[in-house]
Amino acid sequence: MSVPTKPPFRLDGKVAAITGAGSGIGLAIAERFAQQGARIAVLEIDEAAAQRAVEGLRSSGCDAVAIACDVTKADSVKAAFAQIEARFARLDVLINNAGIGHVGACEATEETDFDRMFSVNVKGVYLCTKAALPLLKATRGVICNMASIASLIGVADRFAYSMTKGAVLTMTKSIAIDYLAHGIRCNCVCPARIHTPFVDGYLQKNYPGREAEMFQKLAAWQPMGRMGTPQEVADLVLFLCSDEAGFLTGQAVPLDGGKLVF
Repeated sequence: MSVPTKPPFRLDGKVAAITGAGSGIGLAIAERFAQQGARIAVLEIDEAAAQRAVEGLRSSGCDAVAIACDVTKADSVKAAFAQIEARFARLDVLINNAGIGHVGACEATEETDFDRMFSVNVKGVYLCTKAALPLLKATRGVICNMASIASLIGVADRFAYSMTKGAVLTMTKSIAIDYLAHGIRCNCVCPARIHTPFVDGYLQKNYPGREAEMFQKLAAWQPMGRMGTPQEVADLVLFLCSDEAGFLTGQAVPLDGGKLVF
């Protein structure tokens, strides 16, 4: 006799808070979650981007709200999660996606660069996780952090960035073990190069007139010969946050176009 099953990877009735969801990978995650039935809180420092994202989500029938949030400021983060609780009365998923990049070896990294990277990429994950945990305990929820392939291998000229993403990986493992008894799962995704607006902006700024050439060089760094897409990251995040991944926690999952193998 066949056993009735629900469609896989559904998030019906669940509420997801996604930081940095106004563009790029964060927006792709929000759109994918909306397709699977989630209600979405878009947390963004760029309020205009957040509003545009929410308009698009609502046009697809998603219950979504834009919330201004500077992940480096404790008061801003606390206020954002208070708004989530007031609006939805629950939280099931936290995606710590907000982050910034920096190119340079140690000697090319100024103290201000280092402090800014740490503040956004590390402190931001800490503050949002701390604020979300009381709500996630009530739902036995899920956390997914955005780390990087740089968490796992050395990447040239990414000193400060690699430092922060290594911290995200170890925070992921700490959260997973500390909150296992509360039924909370925590994993992180480690992407290689993903084609986002950040990549295009970097090439336009640093290689004017040579954008296509340098894009191909960056793409060839992955053995598959291309960059990943935000949608591919979103699909992996969806799996990690779904009930189908219920036996998976404390893991750093690569999405690397074969970089760790070849």
